[in-house]
Amino acid sequence: MATAGKVGVVFVSHSQQIAAGLVDLARQMAPTATLTAAGGTDDGRIGTSFDLVSAAITDADAGEGVAVLCDLGSAILTAETALDFLDDEVRERVRIIDAPLVEGGVAAAVAAESGDGLDAVVAAAESARGGAEPVGAAADATVGTDAAGSGGSAASGYSRSITLVNADGLHARPAAELVKLASGFAQKVTVNGTDAKSLLGIMSLGLTKGATVEIASADPDGRVAVEAIAELAESGFGEA
Repeated sequence: MATAGKVGVVFVSHSQQIAAGLVDLARQMAPTATLTAAGGTDDGRIGTSFDLVSAAITDADAGEGVAVLCDLGSAILTAETALDFLDDEVRERVRIIDAPLVEGGVAAAVAAESGDGLDAVVAAAESARGGAEPVGAAADATVGTDAAGSGGSAASGYSRSITLVNADGLHARPAAELVKLASGFAQKVTVNGTDAKSLLGIMSLGLTKGATVEIASADPDGRVAVEAIAELAESGFGEA
Protein backbone atom coordinates (compact mmCIF):
# COMPACT_ATOMS: atom_id res chain seq x y z
CA MET A 1 0.00 0.00 0.00
CA ALA A 2 1.34 3.41 -0.99
CA THR A 3 2.45 5.75 1.80
CA ALA A 4 0.14 8.75 1.97
CA GLY A 5 1.78 12.07 1.30
CA LYS A 6 4.90 10.63 -0.31
CA VAL A 7 6.10 10.11 -3.85
CA GLY A 8 6.44 6.45 -4.82
CA VAL A 9 9.50 4.97 -6.51
CA VAL A 10 9.39 2.05 -8.96
CA PHE A 11 12.43 -0.02 -9.96
CA VAL A 12 12.10 -1.67 -13.38
CA SER A 13 14.72 -4.26 -14.27
CA HIS A 14 15.07 -7.20 -16.63
CA SER A 15 15.94 -9.25 -13.55
CA GLN A 16 13.47 -10.01 -10.79
CA GLN A 17 16.35 -10.36 -8.32
CA ILE A 18 17.90 -7.02 -9.27
CA ALA A 19 14.64 -5.10 -8.88
CA ALA A 20 13.84 -6.75 -5.55
CA GLY A 21 17.42 -6.26 -4.33
CA LEU A 22 17.33 -2.56 -5.15
CA VAL A 23 14.15 -2.16 -3.13
CA ASP A 24 15.87 -3.90 -0.21
CA LEU A 25 18.91 -1.62 -0.59
CA ALA A 26 16.91 1.59 -0.81
CA ARG A 27 14.69 0.48 2.07
CA GLN A 28 17.69 0.70 4.40
CA MET A 29 17.73 4.45 3.81
CA ALA A 30 14.05 5.05 3.11
CA PRO A 31 12.12 2.82 5.53
CA THR A 32 8.70 4.42 5.12
CA ALA A 33 8.75 5.43 1.45
CA THR A 34 6.76 3.40 -1.07
CA LEU A 35 9.28 1.41 -3.10
CA THR A 36 8.06 -1.20 -5.57
CA ALA A 37 9.88 -3.69 -7.80
CA ALA A 38 8.91 -4.65 -11.34
CA GLY A 39 11.58 -7.11 -12.40
CA GLY A 40 11.57 -9.90 -14.93
CA THR A 41 8.72 -11.39 -16.91
CA ASP A 42 5.42 -12.68 -15.59
CA ASP A 43 6.87 -16.18 -15.27
CA GLY A 44 10.16 -15.08 -13.70
CA ARG A 45 12.38 -15.10 -16.76
CA ILE A 46 14.79 -12.36 -17.80
CA GLY A 47 12.86 -9.56 -19.47
CA THR A 48 10.17 -7.06 -18.60
CA SER A 49 6.44 -7.28 -18.12
CA PHE A 50 3.79 -4.71 -18.99
CA ASP A 51 1.51 -6.13 -16.31
CA LEU A 52 4.19 -6.06 -13.58
CA VAL A 53 5.23 -2.50 -14.40
CA SER A 54 1.61 -1.31 -14.52
CA ALA A 55 0.85 -2.96 -11.19
CA ALA A 56 3.98 -1.51 -9.58
CA ILE A 57 3.07 2.01 -10.67
CA THR A 58 -0.45 1.59 -9.34
CA ASP A 59 0.83 0.22 -6.03
CA ALA A 60 3.31 3.12 -5.66
CA ASP A 61 0.80 5.87 -6.39
CA ALA A 62 -0.55 7.68 -3.33
CA GLY A 63 -1.54 10.74 -5.34
CA GLU A 64 1.79 12.58 -4.91
CA GLY A 65 3.44 11.13 -8.00
CA VAL A 66 5.56 8.17 -9.00
CA ALA A 67 9.20 8.11 -10.13
CA VAL A 68 10.09 5.19 -12.40
CA LEU A 69 13.70 4.09 -12.95
CA CYS A 70 14.71 1.49 -15.54
CA ASP A 71 17.83 -0.53 -16.28
CA LEU A 72 17.94 -1.09 -20.06
CA GLY A 73 16.31 0.37 -23.15
CA SER A 74 13.53 -2.18 -23.52
CA ALA A 75 12.59 -1.65 -19.87
CA ILE A 76 12.02 2.01 -20.72
CA LEU A 77 9.82 1.00 -23.65
CA THR A 78 7.77 -1.26 -21.37
CA ALA A 79 7.39 1.56 -18.82
CA GLU A 80 6.38 4.01 -21.55
CA THR A 81 3.77 1.56 -22.82
CA ALA A 82 2.42 1.16 -19.29
CA LEU A 83 2.10 4.94 -19.01
CA ASP A 84 0.09 5.06 -22.24
CA PHE A 85 -2.58 2.89 -20.63
CA LEU A 86 -2.92 4.95 -17.46
CA ASP A 87 -5.76 7.38 -16.92
CA ASP A 88 -4.78 10.89 -17.94
CA GLU A 89 -4.88 12.15 -14.36
CA VAL A 90 -2.53 9.42 -13.15
CA ARG A 91 -0.21 9.66 -16.16
CA GLU A 92 0.44 13.34 -15.41
CA ARG A 93 2.05 12.47 -12.09
CA VAL A 94 4.26 9.58 -13.28
CA ARG A 95 7.79 10.28 -14.50
CA ILE A 96 10.24 7.91 -16.18
CA ILE A 97 13.65 9.17 -15.08
CA ASP A 98 16.83 9.10 -17.14
CA ALA A 99 19.25 8.20 -14.35
CA PRO A 100 21.46 5.29 -13.21
CA LEU A 101 19.20 2.65 -11.69
CA VAL A 102 21.18 2.09 -8.49
CA GLU A 103 22.52 5.54 -7.62
CA GLY A 104 19.52 7.39 -9.02
CA GLY A 105 17.06 5.02 -7.39
CA VAL A 106 18.63 5.35 -3.96
CA ALA A 107 18.76 9.14 -4.26
CA ALA A 108 15.10 9.22 -5.34
CA ALA A 109 14.10 6.95 -2.45
CA VAL A 110 15.81 9.18 0.13
CA ALA A 111 14.17 12.28 -1.35
CA ALA A 112 10.79 10.53 -1.24
CA GLU A 113 11.43 9.48 2.36
CA SER A 114 12.09 13.13 3.22
CA GLY A 115 8.67 14.07 1.86
CA ASP A 116 9.98 15.94 -1.17
CA GLY A 117 7.63 16.58 -4.07
CA LEU A 118 7.85 14.80 -7.42
CA ASP A 119 10.04 17.44 -9.06
CA ALA A 120 12.56 17.25 -6.20
CA VAL A 121 12.56 13.43 -6.26
CA VAL A 122 13.21 13.48 -10.00
CA ALA A 123 16.00 16.04 -9.56
CA ALA A 124 17.61 13.91 -6.84
CA ALA A 125 17.65 10.89 -9.13
CA GLU A 126 18.94 12.89 -12.09
CA SER A 127 21.79 14.25 -9.98
CA ALA A 128 23.32 10.77 -10.27
CA ARG A 129 23.97 11.39 -13.96
CA GLY A 130 26.51 14.10 -13.32
CA GLY A 131 27.91 12.91 -9.99
CA ALA A 132 28.25 14.95 -6.84
CA GLU A 133 28.36 18.68 -6.52
CA PRO A 134 31.91 19.94 -6.84
CA VAL A 135 33.66 20.13 -3.51
CA GLY A 136 33.94 23.77 -2.65
CA ALA A 137 30.50 24.62 -3.99
CA ALA A 138 29.99 26.63 -0.85
CA ALA A 139 33.15 28.65 -1.32
CA ASP A 140 30.99 31.74 -1.44
CA ALA A 141 29.97 31.14 2.16
CA THR A 142 31.94 33.42 4.43
CA VAL A 143 31.93 31.57 7.72
CA GLY A 144 34.20 31.41 10.72
CA THR A 145 35.39 28.08 12.11
CA ASP A 146 37.08 27.33 15.40
CA ALA A 147 38.62 24.08 16.57
CA ALA A 148 36.80 20.78 16.06
CA GLY A 149 33.64 20.62 18.08
CA SER A 150 33.27 24.38 18.30
CA GLY A 151 31.34 26.84 16.23
CA GLY A 152 32.14 30.04 14.44
CA SER A 153 30.07 32.82 13.01
CA ALA A 154 30.38 35.74 10.70
CA ALA A 155 28.04 38.34 9.31
CA SER A 156 27.00 36.07 6.46
CA GLY A 157 26.72 32.67 8.09
CA TYR A 158 27.68 30.07 10.64
CA SER A 159 29.69 26.84 10.81
CA ARG A 160 30.58 23.96 13.10
CA SER A 161 33.45 21.49 12.87
CA ILE A 162 33.06 18.04 14.41
CA THR A 163 34.99 14.77 14.33
CA LEU A 164 33.22 11.82 12.73
CA VAL A 165 32.85 9.02 15.28
CA ASN A 166 31.13 6.30 13.23
CA ALA A 167 33.23 3.16 13.02
CA ASP A 168 32.36 2.73 9.34
CA GLY A 169 32.48 6.40 8.51
CA LEU A 170 29.77 8.31 6.67
CA HIS A 171 28.43 5.36 4.70
CA ALA A 172 25.01 5.09 3.06
CA ARG A 173 22.70 4.87 6.08
CA PRO A 174 24.11 7.77 8.13
CA ALA A 175 24.52 9.80 4.95
CA ALA A 176 20.82 9.30 4.27
CA GLU A 177 19.96 10.38 7.82
CA LEU A 178 22.02 13.53 7.36
CA VAL A 179 20.35 14.34 4.04
CA LYS A 180 16.86 13.74 5.43
CA LEU A 181 17.55 16.10 8.33
CA ALA A 182 19.07 18.76 6.07
CA SER A 183 16.09 18.53 3.73
CA GLY A 184 13.84 19.60 6.58
CA PHE A 185 15.42 23.06 6.62
CA ALA A 186 14.85 25.78 4.05
CA GLN A 187 18.39 27.10 4.44
CA LYS A 188 21.23 25.64 2.38
CA VAL A 189 23.80 23.80 4.49
CA THR A 190 27.05 22.27 3.28
CA VAL A 191 29.21 19.44 4.58
CA ASN A 192 32.85 19.95 3.69
CA GLY A 193 31.66 22.19 0.86
CA THR A 194 29.06 19.78 -0.52
CA ASP A 195 25.32 20.39 -0.43
CA ALA A 196 23.96 18.57 2.62
CA LYS A 197 20.75 17.76 0.72
CA SER A 198 22.61 15.76 -1.94
CA LEU A 199 22.89 12.10 -0.93
CA LEU A 200 25.30 11.25 -3.72
CA GLY A 201 27.40 14.30 -2.93
CA ILE A 202 27.66 13.41 0.76
CA MET A 203 28.48 9.77 0.06
CA SER A 204 31.13 10.76 -2.48
CA LEU A 205 33.08 12.61 0.21
CA GLY A 206 34.31 9.25 1.50
CA LEU A 207 34.52 10.45 5.10
CA THR A 208 35.94 7.87 7.50
CA LYS A 209 36.07 7.63 11.27
CA GLY A 210 38.11 10.46 12.75
CA ALA A 211 37.61 12.76 9.76
CA THR A 212 36.95 16.43 10.42
CA VAL A 213 33.52 17.45 9.18
CA GLU A 214 32.73 21.10 8.61
CA ILE A 215 29.02 21.87 8.58
CA ALA A 216 28.28 25.37 7.36
CA SER A 217 25.64 27.73 6.06
CA ALA A 218 26.07 31.09 4.41
CA ASP A 219 22.48 31.93 5.33
CA PRO A 220 22.24 34.11 8.45
CA ASP A 221 19.26 31.97 9.48
CA GLY A 222 21.11 28.70 8.97
CA ARG A 223 22.52 28.36 12.48
CA VAL A 224 19.71 26.10 13.73
CA ALA A 225 20.16 23.77 10.76
CA VAL A 226 23.93 23.63 11.22
CA GLU A 227 23.59 22.88 14.92
CA ALA A 228 21.00 20.16 14.30
CA ILE A 229 23.18 18.39 11.74
CA ALA A 230 26.27 18.76 13.90
CA GLU A 231 24.41 17.25 16.87
CA LEU A 232 23.27 14.32 14.72
CA ALA A 233 26.81 13.73 13.49
CA GLU A 234 28.31 14.00 17.00
CA SER A 235 25.80 11.38 18.17
CA GLY A 236 27.16 8.94 15.59
CA PHE A 237 23.84 8.88 13.71
CA GLY A 238 22.61 6.32 16.22
CA GLU A 239 25.47 3.92 15.40
CA ALA A 240 28.29 4.99 17.70
